[in-house]
Amino acid sequence: MTLNPRQRRLLEVVQSQVTISVEDLANQLDVTPQTVRRDVKLMEESRLLARYHGGVGLPSSVENIDYTQRQILNIEGKRRIAAAVAERVRPGSSLLINIGTTTEEVARALMHHQGLHVVTNNLNVAAILASQPSCEVIVAGGVVRGRDRAIVGEATVDFIRQFKVDIGIIGVSSIEPDGTLRDFDPREVKVAQAIVEQSREVWLVADQAKFDRQALVRITHLSQIDKLFCDAPPPPGLANILAEAQVEVVVAP
Repeated sequence: MTLNPRQRRLLEVVQSQVTISVEDLANQLDVTPQTVRRDVKLMEESRLLARYHGGVGLPSSVENIDYTQRQILNIEGKRRIAAAVAERVRPGSSLLINIGTTTEEVARALMHHQGLHVVTNNLNVAAILASQPSCEVIVAGGVVRGRDRAIVGEATVDFIRQFKVDIGIIGVSSIEPDGTLRDFDPREVKVAQAIVEQSREVWLVADQAKFDRQALVRITHLSQIDKLFCDAPPPPGLANILAEAQVEVVVAP
């Protein structure tokens, strides 16, 4: 589904509120409730939104949103996050980058960096950075998942464990109120855990839609992260957890 500006704004409001009533959406968007219901119905059919008793929210935690739909979700926020990450990556750094639409934006933002050494299980990241002549790209082995060109499986985990890098850059599907990081696919989670283990610093990239979202499988806890890059300040509870764990929070301007 290609979103028009009103629908894009509607989606952003729901992401920021987690759940919201049709009437509140109509007031914020300055449209009629009928217009909101029509847009929500279309977006529900594309699995961008879900209708719950009393309101509208994000889809359930049973499975992730389709890759092509995730590509357009909060794209401006993801690009701001990526730019903030790129500002802090030094030329010549070694990186581990996992799958996700935000990490792909990070790869695009790193296009002009010199001398990077990148290990990834994301064929999209590899294709983006392979066009930078001074960048060495190492692609993990394993099973290619067709819908998003991710490489997963035990072979992928074993491959990643051969490396020790300066920075691991990971995306997640969910940051729960207690600081737990989660994703949907156990195979993805094992790769992300390996990246955390094999990185001297771990940088988490997450747009505001990930706060309080639910997913099935635990990756790790925010206390195991060194830097969090986001496009909006974390909720107060998470901010306290991050402060206690001495995690640097970078809110992309």
